[in-house]
Amino acid sequence: MGRFALIILVVVLGVGFSSLMVVNEGERAIVSRFGKVLKEDEVTKVFTPGLHFKIPVVDKVRYLDARIQTLDGAADRFVTSEKKDLMVDSYVKWRIRDFEKYYLSTNGGIKANAESLLQAKINNDLRTEFGRRTIKEIVSGKRDELQTDALQNASESAENLGIEVVDVRVKQINLPANVSNSIYQRMRAERQAVAKEHRAQGKEQAEIIRATIDANVTVKVAEAERKALTIRGEGDALAAKIYADAYSKEPEFYSFLRSLEAYKESFAGKNDVMVLEPEGDFFKYMKSANGK
Repeated sequence: MGRFALIILVVVLGVGFSSLMVVNEGERAIVSRFGKVLKEDEVTKVFTPGLHFKIPVVDKVRYLDARIQTLDGAADRFVTSEKKDLMVDSYVKWRIRDFEKYYLSTNGGIKANAESLLQAKINNDLRTEFGRRTIKEIVSGKRDELQTDALQNASESAENLGIEVVDVRVKQINLPANVSNSIYQRMRAERQAVAKEHRAQGKEQAEIIRATIDANVTVKVAEAERKALTIRGEGDALAAKIYADAYSKEPEFYSFLRSLEAYKESFAGKNDVMVLEPEGDFFKYMKSANGK
């Protein structure tokens, strides 16, 4: 008898605990009974945070997160007004505003279904906004305007899902990989062409400078040689004049001095051989001091 009472107590406690429904802070709950959502005055009943009761086994509880959610999907391709492709990476902040509408439109409040539907709506709105602008307008200061317009359109589009779009942000805008490669190749070719042009201009200027310097050097060398010849000629003339003046003043001494210099130069070499007549003028100062 005691064992039977214990079993009954356990069953009662189990049924009691299974009858309790705890909704945490930041959550809401919707209960379906026999496949139909519980309603109150023809409106779906949404259970707020706290402790509630339900019928065990019969009632099915779906907990919905009432906090702000982040939808950060993969980058998608968009086309600008000039028919240029862009890869856009964006994210969305959203939360549930109408729990009844959200529950019904997402097939029982399944978050994956809600994000899939919301992502499609956001992409359509962004595609519209990007299609109205050029690349220059998108990457310049008009990005804030684009995000504001996208947020307004997304808020209107998401109303039928029972969702409030809090914010729409564009994180990154890139060109598709194939377009980026072609642009980089074109930019590289343009830079190489500019570099070749600069090198050619540099070589041309270098040749002009080199030719100018060579011409200046040639002119200066020729001028220096001319001056040297002039100075040398003037020196030779002056020396000849000095010699002439000295000869005219002391012809005999000058003749004697020149003969001595001739002897010195003639007898400087040890192997020199001269065949001269003894009576010639060359030896006149060897025979007499006065050359007679």
